[in-house]
Amino acid sequence: MTAREDHLVELVDDGGRAIGQTSVASAHQPPGRLHRAFSVLLVDPAGRVLLQQRAAVKTRFPLRWANSCCGHPLPGQSLVEAANRRLAEELGLGPLDLTEVGIYLYYAEDPATGRVEFEYDHVLRADVPADLPTRPDPDEVAELRWVDPAAVAADLDAAPRTYAPWLGGVVNRLLHPADPFRSGAPATEAPERSGGR
Repeated sequence: MTAREDHLVELVDDGGRAIGQTSVASAHQPPGRLHRAFSVLLVDPAGRVLLQQRAAVKTRFPLRWANSCCGHPLPGQSLVEAANRRLAEELGLGPLDLTEVGIYLYYAEDPATGRVEFEYDHVLRADVPADLPTRPDPDEVAELRWVDPAAVAADLDAAPRTYAPWLGGVVNRLLHPADPFRSGAPATEAPERSGGR
């Protein structure tokens, strides 16, 4: 986990244009630096999505339920290559066909760890069989479950602290694919930030 905090991420402006790079750890220290990320949603033939409960050792939002997989491309790396690398690391999956369904720009502070997420998040979808064989890494994933995305959207209102704060925006992009450069609303745990949004 510590080695991943040393990886580089691509800093971007509000329009998603690359403006530099920094380490994962630095990008997530308050007040946060806007950087490129991706969130993958695996969708079965019934339209259910695979959620993962983030492992207890995660430095940001541990034990919260989140989308199937997420991460950061290295500077200049393609989203598909980066996402398939993380799918292999987190879930033990081989390369999947991924389609971008929108962008979700959000800011959220983790009250448990003091870290922040300030991400230009590319939401990626892959259609997979319901009996998808996964081999989750326990250092990444505590548990997996298939859920109806509309039910998740409803439960987010009832029990928001059970979920990662970006999940609502990510699921919204799946249910309502948007223009790829349209930014989303701030995450529910985001304080108001001045400028650039």
